[in-house]
This record gives sequence, structure tokens and C-alpha cells, in this order.
Amino acid sequence: MSAPALKTISTTIPARMDRLPWSRWHWLVVVGLGTVWILDGLEVTIVGAIGSRLTEKSSGLGLTAAQIGQAAAIYVAGACVGALVFGYFTDRFGRKKLFMITLGLYLAATVATAFSFNPIWFFACRFLTGAGIGGEYAAINSAIDELIPARRRGVVDLAINGSYWLGTAFGAILTVFLLNTSIFAADIGWRLAFGLGAVLGLTILLVRRNVPESPRWMFIHGHDEEAEKEVSEIEAEVAKDTGRSLSEVPEDTAIEIEQRRSTGFGEIVRVALSTYPKRFVLGLSLFIGQAFLYNAVFFTYALVLTKLLDVPDDIAPWSLVPIAIGNFLGPLLLGRLFDSIGRKVMISVSYIGSGILLVVTGILFDARLLDATWLTVCWVVVFFFASAGASAAYLTVSEIFPMETRAMAIAFFYAVGTGLGGIIGPLLFGQFIEQGISAVALGYFIGAGLMIAAGLVEVFLGVNAERKSLEEIADPLSQKSASASHQN
Repeated sequence: MSAPALKTISTTIPARMDRLPWSRWHWLVVVGLGTVWILDGLEVTIVGAIGSRLTEKSSGLGLTAAQIGQAAAIYVAGACVGALVFGYFTDRFGRKKLFMITLGLYLAATVATAFSFNPIWFFACRFLTGAGIGGEYAAINSAIDELIPARRRGVVDLAINGSYWLGTAFGAILTVFLLNTSIFAADIGWRLAFGLGAVLGLTILLVRRNVPESPRWMFIHGHDEEAEKEVSEIEAEVAKDTGRSLSEVPEDTAIEIEQRRSTGFGEIVRVALSTYPKRFVLGLSLFIGQAFLYNAVFFTYALVLTKLLDVPDDIAPWSLVPIAIGNFLGPLLLGRLFDSIGRKVMISVSYIGSGILLVVTGILFDARLLDATWLTVCWVVVFFFASAGASAAYLTVSEIFPMETRAMAIAFFYAVGTGLGGIIGPLLFGQFIEQGISAVALGYFIGAGLMIAAGLVEVFLGVNAERKSLEEIADPLSQKSASASHQN
């Protein structure tokens, strides 16, 4: 799109998008964009599952347990950098351009990982793969929430984020097969795992080409005529799919927008710290808690089982299948409650509840009362609740900040939260595993404390965003006479 002349417009596009009935078009959006979480789950699981194999000289890499933790931290660091860089570009140049570029970067980097023959190359590929995935989170979350009707935004967003665990389950089963040295040589199987991830990514890329640009982004950035045309085409397609005539949108639902080309970092910082300081603290708390918990446990779970509980390295990945199922079912089964009971109650319960359950797990593990089977059972229960809360963290930061800063808000909280929790977590757990069971239990207590603290922040600072339009939750910066009624 060429740079258009900017002006002040009045538009009903947000109300028109929010009143659409669910249709095949919405499923296209879900499949085309939401499947990125499957890729992330696949990546994290593959590295976690093959961790033990990569410590063997026969693998062609011969990494130490500490280097496995470093590789995990490097992946997360790449994701943080990618989120910030591509998040800024997403707000400036549009959702569609960036979610095509970021997926392309992921595909190239994960294929390159399969050709790693030394730690430096492996670390570099993990960084670039993470950068692609991090950029995906910023571009995809903003696009999904701007295309899905308000009344279904909670359940859809949580279910999509929960699909991460489909990738996890697939990755676990895949690695069990590929790590079997009677089928594949020790230096071949793990390489094929990365290659097959790229095949899945390529399939998603083909579907994603048909997902449109966000009309909300378009009308703010001067492409209002294109936005009107696109929404009219979507309405016609939805009406044809559902066999229903769409209701008229009242003119009083229109919002007046002063179009802009971009939003600078200075304004983004001012909005976060001055206009919405409580929401800033909320987003940071939710992301740090879930990032530490998940990255610490899932980048190193195979090492806990193989090094501390004597589980064979070709069997350990099977334990992740029930854990992944529990994680997937949490957002799927609890998601509707986030739209009905409300965000504050459900996020608080999921964070605090999972934290308490993890404390119990840590106590039992430290007392040597849990073998590999029962530790897995505990993880299933803990992460059933934690997964719903973690998915809601992405939903929260996408909802509670203005349209113009949405992708950067997601990117910032993902980068800072994941940087603090996701880098420190794997590094600490890599060291804890070498120190033994009591040290790992301490790691569980740290993760539990962060989750409970985040849940308490939600109790006091949470935003009731359920079933509300994005513009109602936070006035667009471009909206004329934007009120302070939504500041928090």
C-alpha cells in the first residue's frame, strides 16, 4: 500500500466487525494465524526432548547440561529481540506484512538448525528461530484480537494460545520416534525433527496468504477506503456462509479518528507509564510469572527425568504427552468462563491456584515421594490451571492498551517478562539439575511464588474486559476527544 493522505474520518468498522456471526471466514483466521503456537510448542518440546541426546558425543554436538540451558536461554533471548523489533514494525507497517515475514524467518532458521555441527552454529540458529517466533507473537496476537468479534475474543484467544500444547504433544511423540537409534542414527534423528517442523510451518504459510490485513490498522493509518472495501467483502462472505442477513450498525457506534502514519517509542512509553500505569504493572506481573514457570520447567523437563529420576532418554518425551494434553484442555475447557464469569476472577484463580499446586509438588518432590509417573501427574494438574492463566496473559495485554500500541505492548511485555522469567528460569534450572532434587524443588517454589504474586496483582489491578469492544476497553490514541474514562 502506498502512503496515503491523512485526514479525520468517522467509521463504524469496529462495530461492524464485532457484530459478525461466527463463520468459516473466522475459522480461516484461526487456522492461518493461530497455528503459530503449534510451531512454538513444537520447537520448545523438540529442544527439551532431545536435550539428553545432544549431550552425547554421538549426536554430533556433545553439549553439556549447562549448554542445553544456555541454548534455551538464547532461544528466548532471540524471541525477546524479535518481539520488540517486529512488534514495532507491525504497528508501523501492518499486521499482514509482518506475520508473513516472521514466519519466513522461522522457517529458514529452523531448517538451518538441522545442519548444526558445533555449539556456536546451534546457538545462532536457536537465536534466529526465537526471533521469528517472538515476532509472530506480536503480529499474530494483535491481528487475531482485531479480527475476532468481542463476544468470542476471550474463548478464541485462550483456545488459540492453548494450541501451543498440540505442538508440544506432536513434538513429544515425534521425538520418541526420531530418537530411537534402532531407526535413526544418533546424529540424524534430532536433525529430522527440526526439518519436519519447517514442513508444518510451510503449510501454515500457504494458508496464511489468504488472511487479510486488520481493517482497524488500515483505517487508522490512512487506508480507510481499502478498509471499507475489505470489511464489505468480509460481511458478504460471512452472510453467504451463515445464510443470515447481517443487522444494521447504528451510526452512534461510529468513532472519529485522526489518521496517523506511525506511533513513536516516546508516545508508546508515555501511554504505558503515564496513561495506564496500573495496566503496565499488571501486564509485567502476568508475563514474568508464567514465563519463568513454563520456560524453566519445559526447557529442562527431560533432563529432570533422565538425570534425576533415571528415565531412559528415548522414553522421557512420552511423559510430556499427558502434560501437553492437560495444558491444552485448560484453556479449551475454561476459556468460556473468561468471557462469562470474567477476566479478573478467572485469571486470579488460575494463577494463584496453579502456584499453590506447584508448592505442593515441590514439597513432595523434595521429600522424594514422587517418581517419574507421579511427578508427571502433578505437572498435569498444575499446568491445567497455569495454561489458562498464561494464555490469558497474552489476551490481557492485547486488550488493555490502545490500538496504535497493541503490537508493541504485546512485544514489550513478552520481551521483558520472558527475558526476566524465560532466560533466568532455564539457566537456573540447568544449574539446579546438576545440584540435585532439592535444588530443583527450590526452583518450583520460586516459580510458584511468582505465579501467586501475579495472581494477587490481577485481583487488585485486573481489567473487566470481557465482551467489550477493544475501543471501549482503551480509547485509540487517534480517536478525537478521547476520554480518560478507561485509564487505569
